Amino acid sequence: MYQINEFNEKSALDNALADKVAGLLSQAIEAKGKASIAVSGGSTPKGFFKALSQKDLPWKKVTITLADERWVNLDDDASNTKLVHEHLLQNNASEAKFFHLKQGEVLTDETLTDLNLAAKSSLLPLDVLILGMGEDGHTASLFPCSDEIHTGLAQDNPDALLKVQPKTAPHQRISFTFSSLLKSEAVFLHIAGAGKKQVLNKALAGQQILEMPVRAFLQHPQVNTQVFWAE
Repeated sequence: MYQINEFNEKSALDNALADKVAGLLSQAIEAKGKASIAVSGGSTPKGFFKALSQKDLPWKKVTITLADERWVNLDDDASNTKLVHEHLLQNNASEAKFFHLKQGEVLTDETLTDLNLAAKSSLLPLDVLILGMGEDGHTASLFPCSDEIHTGLAQDNPDALLKVQPKTAPHQRISFTFSSLLKSEAVFLHIAGAGKKQVLNKALAGQQILEMPVRAFLQHPQVNTQVFWAE
C-alpha cells in the first residue's frame, strides 16, 4: 500500500527524504554491519543526492546501486551511473561502495547471469529502495507494453535483474525485477512537479498494473510505499 508525504518546496522534500534514508541506513548498519540502497536516475533526485551525501554515516559500510540503468557509455549524459557519481558519491558518501549494473559494451546473457548472482549474494534484499516514475507510469525500467513487462512484474520470477528493450524510450536497459525489489525493507517513490502529481493520481485511481507498472508498488499489500512529492 502507500502513504503520501507532500512538501511545499522541493528542497524541503529532499532534506526530509535524506534524513529518513540516513536513519534507515544507520539502523541497518547497526543491526547487520552493512546497508544497501538502490536509487533512481533522472533529474529529480539531484537535490536529494546532495543532501544524502552530506550525512554523517559510516559510508564504507554502505553499498549503493541503481534500480535500473541504460546500456550507454558511462560518460553519456543518459547514464544513471554518471548521475550517481556526480551527485551522490560525493562529500561523505564518496566512501560508499557502488554496485555497477552497466558492465561491458554489450549486455550479454552471460553478463546478466553474472550480475544476477552478484546481486543475490552481496546486495539483496535492499534496505532502502528509492523509485522514480515516468509520465507513462513506468518505474525502474518496467515499462507498460514492453515485451519484458510480464516477466519483470512476475512475483515468482527468481531473477534479480532482466534485460529491457523499451518500445517507447531509447536505449537498451537493465532493471531490477519487481520480485527482487518487493523484498526491500523500505520503499520510497520520489517525484516532483504538478505533471508527476497528475500521473500519480491516475495511477492511484486505476487497478491495471500492466497499464501503469508503478501500481505494483502502490497496491501490493506487503509493500508500504512512502510517496514523497513536492510541487
